[in-house]
Amino acid sequence: MTDKHKRYSVRRRRLLKGVAVVGTVGLTGCLGGDGDGGSDGDTGTPQKGGKLQFAQVKSPVEFDPVVLNDVPSDEVVMQVFEGLYEYDEETGHVPTLATGEPTVERDGTRWIVELVENATFHNGDPVTATDVKHSFNAPAAEETENANEVVMIDSIETVDEKTVQFDLKYPFGAFQHTLHRNIVPKAVREKDKDAFNTKQPVGSGPFEFDDWQEGNFVRLVRHEDYWGETEPNLDEIEFVPVEEATTRVTTLRNGENDIIKEIPPQQWGTVEGIDSAEIDAVPGTGYFYLAFNCNEGPTTDPNVREAIDHVVDMDQAVSNFIEPTGVRQYSPLPKATADAWEMPIDKWKQIPHDKNIDKAKQLFDEAGVDSNYSWKIVVPPDDKREQIGVSVSNGLQEAGFDATVQRLDWGAFLDTYVTGNESDYNMYTLGWSGTPDPDAFTYYLFGRTDDTLGVTNGTYWGNNSDAGKTAAETFVNARESKNREERRQFYIDGITTMLEERPHLPAYNLKNSYGIRNNVNDFTSHPVDPFSILSSYNNTWLDQQ
Repeated sequence: MTDKHKRYSVRRRRLLKGVAVVGTVGLTGCLGGDGDGGSDGDTGTPQKGGKLQFAQVKSPVEFDPVVLNDVPSDEVVMQVFEGLYEYDEETGHVPTLATGEPTVERDGTRWIVELVENATFHNGDPVTATDVKHSFNAPAAEETENANEVVMIDSIETVDEKTVQFDLKYPFGAFQHTLHRNIVPKAVREKDKDAFNTKQPVGSGPFEFDDWQEGNFVRLVRHEDYWGETEPNLDEIEFVPVEEATTRVTTLRNGENDIIKEIPPQQWGTVEGIDSAEIDAVPGTGYFYLAFNCNEGPTTDPNVREAIDHVVDMDQAVSNFIEPTGVRQYSPLPKATADAWEMPIDKWKQIPHDKNIDKAKQLFDEAGVDSNYSWKIVVPPDDKREQIGVSVSNGLQEAGFDATVQRLDWGAFLDTYVTGNESDYNMYTLGWSGTPDPDAFTYYLFGRTDDTLGVTNGTYWGNNSDAGKTAAETFVNARESKNREERRQFYIDGITTMLEERPHLPAYNLKNSYGIRNNVNDFTSHPVDPFSILSSYNNTWLDQQ
């Protein structure tokens, strides 16, 4: 969704800012090494104790699930807080704070969830329906950047202390994914929201917050009175930010860190060559793309966008600059999500063009684009996305144009790519993540509702395009349908229109990848979460011999 520093990714698990995140189905980790240790958990009897050192790509900045907007913070928070449900080792729903499956009534618009009796927060208070109601109401009530994740909820009622009832505005087909939202203790959070966010967050998870220094470390310790049936094997987890990829790899090699996040393409072979470590990787629920300014300038013309498709060989660009840390993607949907919904992937793969500079020149001429026009591509501070921008820029130069790629820091980039001004950009490169449901990759990227247009949709596709307006309506219809086959057809129609009109050129998806020392056992990469320390299917432990 990946990658956020208070807008390090705008919208939690939505805008990907350099770290692979968050949905796929039926995927397993790709383990390197010789099997003598590492993350597969087959090395002997689990041992209690020890501190796991985990190197992140960026430093966390906040810890309140209601407001947090960055992946490094979320990686910490998912050890401290719990939702009503969690994902199994793939993308199935497993009850956590809920007793079982929700009861669905009123034609899919009413969802009733019962809570387990014994769940408690770290301060000893019971987890109640009031806490659940607050956790789902607060993002919108407090006008946070996460409000659009709960816009489908009309009202929430606490039936009793352990039963909560959600009434939806429409039968939102992906609502069970929404029920994974982390639950916070209402009384503690409302007493001092700032302290809850940055000093002492209180959750119900297996680890509790101990200490942190922004930019240096976050330390979690095992919650000794954890209410769950399985207590964590680890005593402590210490997260440390190591931004430079080569340095991260060095810390893995020398044992300074037990796990490092994100293996970049140029370091993949290096990590594979470390005898004392292996790689665990799984494609995440992500989507990276080149997007066009459809609000102003020549890229408002779909024929010009098609011409630009002819100046770049996206297959080759992904092969050169993304693999093996990522894979080519031909639609907004991660491949496994597309597979699970039986989408026409083979048909979609035929839509992008091969590189053909002569054809591009012909289309530019027919569209009346002046040969003196200067193209401007803006990219975030991420080498992979910059290389995609450079590949397009090089092709435009081959076609006889002046073209520049401007690499902006995240704050400047996030302010720029949504302006819709031709003077700011013609194109931009970005990434997106979400739940393993097509809604997450269509409604937010191509919508025209108040919670999407001009915020997440920097293309403004539809301002000058009837096809764009129709596609946006199709994606709204899909999210408001309770019938899976009907939703599927809506998505096929809308995505096919998008691919043919080209407000985006889909590029790639990243793997959630980790370098793991062989003393670490039963650590599991995950397509959505994006890794697991303790879950219904694993419990990480350290071989301390």
